[in-house]
Amino acid sequence: MKLTKEQKAAHRAAFRNMSPAEKLEYIWEYYKWPILLTLLVLGILIWSARRELTRKEPVLYLALANITVGEDLEQTLTTGYLTASGHNPRRQEVYVYRDLYLSDDADVLNHEYAYASRTKMMGAVQTQKLDVVLMNREAYDLLSAQGYLLPLDDPALPPLVSNEVVVSDNAIEWQLNEAATHERVTETVQNALAMSDCPLFQAAGFEGNVYAGVIANSPRPAEALRYLQYLSSDVRP
Repeated sequence: MKLTKEQKAAHRAAFRNMSPAEKLEYIWEYYKWPILLTLLVLGILIWSARRELTRKEPVLYLALANITVGEDLEQTLTTGYLTASGHNPRRQEVYVYRDLYLSDDADVLNHEYAYASRTKMMGAVQTQKLDVVLMNREAYDLLSAQGYLLPLDDPALPPLVSNEVVVSDNAIEWQLNEAATHERVTETVQNALAMSDCPLFQAAGFEGNVYAGVIANSPRPAEALRYLQYLSSDVRP
């Protein structure tokens, strides 16, 4: 109901005569929902602005498959590269997928973890948010066989290693009795670097060899190759 001028004047006079505590109680009683809504909107705006100001742009996406690295080494793999390559660590980052486990022989305890890791990695590949993989031999064999690694031929890089890539395989048809024989065609391709003898990885004390490969559909191949050159340089954690 619309108030008359006299009623509005009476309300204003009554409000002026209230104590500070009574005024706060009155405002909260009649305007708490507009106040809460305003505070909510303001909070969302502040959070969005802060997120935008602090958000870092990935210049490279790195996966660690079947290996773990310490804090110092990860700092070298990320911030160290950004600084060495002229990027701004305050506004840019090397995004890291940690603790991935790839295996075709995972036991019962590790099967779900291996499946989740494979799903996560394949999702990153499909969305073109994966460029370089650091991995042990088992992960290297799996990714190479499935054609996920880019062939490499840069003579400036440390020793390149070759692995098997499956060109065709009718295993499914053979298992379904749709083919008389199992035919698997492979080729050997240089598609990774042996990193264990590089200073950075020698100092880290890995058990077994560590390999570095570039994902075949990476939209940042030039950046990925610069990253491999950085890893193979005389840098140390």
